[in-house]
Parts: sequence; C-alpha cells; structure tokens
Amino acid sequence: MGNLVWHDLARFISISASIYAVWSGFHGLFFRKFFWDFVGGTLRDPGGLQPAPGAAVFITLIVKSPIIQILAMIVGTFLVLLEYPLPYLKALSIHRSFVLRIVLLFFQAFLTVLYYQGTNSAIWSLIAIFCYTRAQLLGETMEEAKANRGKGGQA
Repeated sequence: MGNLVWHDLARFISISASIYAVWSGFHGLFFRKFFWDFVGGTLRDPGGLQPAPGAAVFITLIVKSPIIQILAMIVGTFLVLLEYPLPYLKALSIHRSFVLRIVLLFFQAFLTVLYYQGTNSAIWSLIAIFCYTRAQLLGETMEEAKANRGKGGQA
C-alpha cells in the first residue's frame, strides 16, 4: 500500500467543487435565493418567511442583482483552469502554488455559501482546503511541476 498523496486528492475535490460552483452560479442566475434568509426572519401567514432587515445587503447582491453568483462563476472557472491547465500553463509558477489554491478555494467557499444552490460547493471547497493544507504541512510537491522549475533562461 502506498501513501495518500494529499495534493492529488485535493486537486480532484477542487475540480469537482469548482465545476459545481460554476453550475450553481449559472443555476442561481435563474433561481435566486439567499440561503441564510431564515436567520432572524419573520414568519407571516400570507407572506411566508420574510428576511430580516439586516439581510438587505445580501438580498440586493444575490436576489435583485446576481453579483455573488457571477463572482462565484468567475472564481470557479479560474480554479478549474488552474487545476486542469493547458500544457503551456503548467510551466508557470502559479500552477505550483498550493497557497494560491487555498486562498481561491476559501473565496469560492465564502461566495457559494451565501446563495442556496452553492452550499454543496462550499462544503467541498472547505474539504479541498483541508487537503491542500495537509499537503502543504507534509511538504508535498507536484511531480509534474518539478521539471518546470529553474530552467535558467531556457524557454
């Protein structure tokens, strides 16, 4: 039995979470719902659950104009391109950075937890953050990116 390669597991989870974030953002454009509207909301008989007045900012950014969904789609698309890169992007140092992936996954989790369709993506993004952090702590490196370091001026 071999050892678990944490960054490979994190990569697969991150690809799944990011594709789901793009899909949920697209779905959230048509079916807009602020996920946390039940916190502090008022239950009225003919009106149902009405969000608290403090949630007006989120209602504006998610329901009235889908800015959060569009930002989640952009971050998710960038993460998919980072995790599953084109061959000429593998030579860049941005492809080797675990810290950049952790930060982008954190932003993706923050954005997608705000609207109803993105909660699964937020959970899987947090799991990928844990796996990348574990890989960073264990000192793992990406084997396919090792050959691209330190070319010394060769293009």
